[in-house]
Amino acid sequence: MTAAPAAGRTVPSPKAPSLEVFARLRRADGATLACLFALALLLVPARMVFRFLPMSLTPANVVSLVAALAWLLAQFTATLGMAKGRNPVRTAVFCYLTAMIATYGYATAGYLPADELNLADHALVLIVAMVGIALLVCDGVRGLDRLDFLLRTVVVAGAIISVIGAFQFLLDLDLTRYLRPPILEFTSEDAAVLEREDMRRVAATTGHPIEFGVVCAMLLPIAAHYGFHARGRAAAVRWWGCTLLIAMGLMFSVSRSAMLGFAGVAVVLLLGWPARRRIRALAAAGGFLAGVWLLVPGLLGTFYGLFANLGTDDSIRYRTHDYAVAAEEIARHPWLGRGVATWYAPKHQVFDNQYILSAVEAGLIGITVIVAMFLVAGYAALRARRLAADPGARDLGLSLAAALTVPLIGMATFDLLSFAQVTGVSFLFIGAAGALLRAVTAEAAASAGPDPSR
Repeated sequence: MTAAPAAGRTVPSPKAPSLEVFARLRRADGATLACLFALALLLVPARMVFRFLPMSLTPANVVSLVAALAWLLAQFTATLGMAKGRNPVRTAVFCYLTAMIATYGYATAGYLPADELNLADHALVLIVAMVGIALLVCDGVRGLDRLDFLLRTVVVAGAIISVIGAFQFLLDLDLTRYLRPPILEFTSEDAAVLEREDMRRVAATTGHPIEFGVVCAMLLPIAAHYGFHARGRAAAVRWWGCTLLIAMGLMFSVSRSAMLGFAGVAVVLLLGWPARRRIRALAAAGGFLAGVWLLVPGLLGTFYGLFANLGTDDSIRYRTHDYAVAAEEIARHPWLGRGVATWYAPKHQVFDNQYILSAVEAGLIGITVIVAMFLVAGYAALRARRLAADPGARDLGLSLAAALTVPLIGMATFDLLSFAQVTGVSFLFIGAAGALLRAVTAEAAASAGPDPSR
């Protein structure tokens, strides 16, 4: 027999979990969905899309469209934790979306060949997806801890694809060929390993070695940030290991665009870092280059040749001979362009310059809002750096600003927004700059306390 409880004594139910258990559980939020996007974007090969869909969509595209819908629905409630109110990044992203919709309307108001109309429709869907992920990160990633969780996930994914790139470069083994889920298929069988001056150029899971190198250049300052601010020896080894892998991925891409982007990152970081960290970083960079020289003979010489032979490089001449064609096309549709994605190869001449391509496709208004969006995101990151009291948040603001210089440089050397992974990382970092500014502003307001004059 079971003894009866004493009078006046409450016996807790054995089936009811304590409140402490619920307190330790964190429900999924904007950072969770953004992490799923980052993993799908970087780990799934860029040329892999869903089967049997009427439109070519990657897993990352689907997640970002869900993010756009989630952001929109959350705006109708005040209980889901989605931020409201003004933010410069949010305003810039809205301006970008408005300009792209105006371009689409202008292009489709007249006659477009069926192939160009289909591409314009597809491009608009992808634009909405990228805007959705930027807004979700900006408004849905609340607090510095959740932003750190997201960016650490991106860094780890970048280290993983760098390992894939290392297998391709060192062993000529393409691991992406083994990633064939039954619901996905490759849109093309293009090789992920190319040759340049008797040196392999690898793309890892991206669409091209140039894209791989530029993605690594964007991730490198974020990885270094977590290395500098790691707590404990084990964490430091982990994050500096990721930084080393991403730096090796940049080298294995054998890309001039990647090196130019990294140069932009270095300028921003060296201007913002304290003198002691500059010396440590320069010494580490020297040691890294010495290691590359010893382990991969000829790689540094290949990079030297890329810049020493600029005057005779065929790729440079190809990028500059099409200015007259672009000027003529821009003159036909100067303000809103002929339609995003309607100028494509082999039907039209290739412009290996995103500034020129966007001016042709989206007009002068379109290219202006694209550049302004990146500049505003960089401004938001630097403003967060100025407002933050926490050294980690200050350094993160500088690192994001450095990362956002890479697309601005890369758009001058190739058609950056035509590549899915670097575009996705760019919009994710744009949203991260807005989220950082929101978090820092909220912390500053909380520490200031209520206004005593009210």
